[in-house]
Amino acid sequence: MGRHGWNSGALRWRLTALLGVGVAALALIVTLVNTLPGGGSTAGTSRDGDKVHGTPATPPDTDRPEVGWGFTHTQYSADEGSDTATERVEGLLGKSQLPQDQAIMGWGADNPEPVKGRYDFGALDRRIDFMRKAGGTPVITLCCSPDWMKGGKSGVDNTNWSQASLETAPKPDHYADYAALAATVAKRYPDVTHFIVWNEFKGFWNDSEQRWDYEGYTQLYNLVYKALKKVNPKIMVGGPYLVMDSVDPRDANASRTFRGSWGAMDQRIIDAFDYWNEHKAGADFVVVDGSSYTNDDDLLPNEFGATDKLTAVSRWVREQTHDLPLWWAEYYVEPADGNDDRKGWSETHRVAVQATGMIAMAKGGATSGFYWNPEAEKGTECAGCLWTPTDGSDGGRQLPMYDLVSRFDAAFGPGATFETVPVAADDVPNVRVLATDRTVLVVNTLDRQISAKVDGKTFDMAAYGVKWLSR
Repeated sequence: MGRHGWNSGALRWRLTALLGVGVAALALIVTLVNTLPGGGSTAGTSRDGDKVHGTPATPPDTDRPEVGWGFTHTQYSADEGSDTATERVEGLLGKSQLPQDQAIMGWGADNPEPVKGRYDFGALDRRIDFMRKAGGTPVITLCCSPDWMKGGKSGVDNTNWSQASLETAPKPDHYADYAALAATVAKRYPDVTHFIVWNEFKGFWNDSEQRWDYEGYTQLYNLVYKALKKVNPKIMVGGPYLVMDSVDPRDANASRTFRGSWGAMDQRIIDAFDYWNEHKAGADFVVVDGSSYTNDDDLLPNEFGATDKLTAVSRWVREQTHDLPLWWAEYYVEPADGNDDRKGWSETHRVAVQATGMIAMAKGGATSGFYWNPEAEKGTECAGCLWTPTDGSDGGRQLPMYDLVSRFDAAFGPGATFETVPVAADDVPNVRVLATDRTVLVVNTLDRQISAKVDGKTFDMAAYGVKWLSR
């Protein structure tokens, strides 16, 4: 099977040569048998997609909408590679039991329903198995959609893995089909009780009015919500997974009322959120994503100060939804380059700004967040990754970002009560702090060593240092 990412042009393995006339004839027969009239090849698929896969686990957060701070699997992850390396990651995750998120198509998962009523869950099964071994709460993002639901060709060999295709939403007359697929996924993995509906409004743009097609998304969301609740009323569903874009305050689409030193919110995002919030069939939690920087990659007033946006957005969303549990499905604090890579900062700098961003979200009322793990397939270098690539036996080793995410979840997960601790006056501009009655997290926002006094303790901090204190 291919491993598919959002920008992946990877294709499925195909039969490229036939040895002998007899083999060619046999292959033709098999192809004909596995092809539905007008429906494309069904080779390798099954009709029993809703059959329970494997041995369901008992995750820790099955009965509550908050799951804590974890990560999202991307195109490459630790479900494949050297057994030694993958087991090493399983050991790491087994100790921390971080929540994990996986999409049903793309980002490592194959087309789940290449022909209507014919399913291929092999890659998704493997990811779910990995999540079960790790012991954390599994989350499924219901994105993206099979080609036949969005105007493409049906058939195993006809999946278009281009970004343009994946960024296409189902057509309205297939919304019900997509809801049925969601229900099939829920039946297959009964231990998954948290579902996010779609991803970033991909494909839901109204060209004629130059705004988001929030009516279409909400229609899809409501059908999926009802289908999942019919499978199991205890399943928890969230949306709308909007990118909370901010712009230069002078931008034509800038909100006149929702702005700060970090910029101004895009009014079109606010309109889309408001529509979903008013017309949704229900929600157990609310999901957003976004970056601290503007659409022009401006970090206002700087990379640390820009994270104040995450606090402001979190508070606003909680107010609009009457304090529904808030999840950040993705959060970014480092602008990407032309290849969508974030490799411009040192790892120390990166971790410090990430820590500041997580503090900002928690202060705004967020109780769950998923770090987008930029895992590489091979090698030893992996900027921003949670662990080293698992292709070799020496891989799967913990990296600084994993330490941050796992410790943050342990200290500031659901139920944490935050306290204000004293900070020396001359340190206030230079450090960011989050504290409970047991733990204090301190971040040095300066590119130089400082001596700080926080919570009555004096200590040195390296440039961009991250310090954990016990109380």
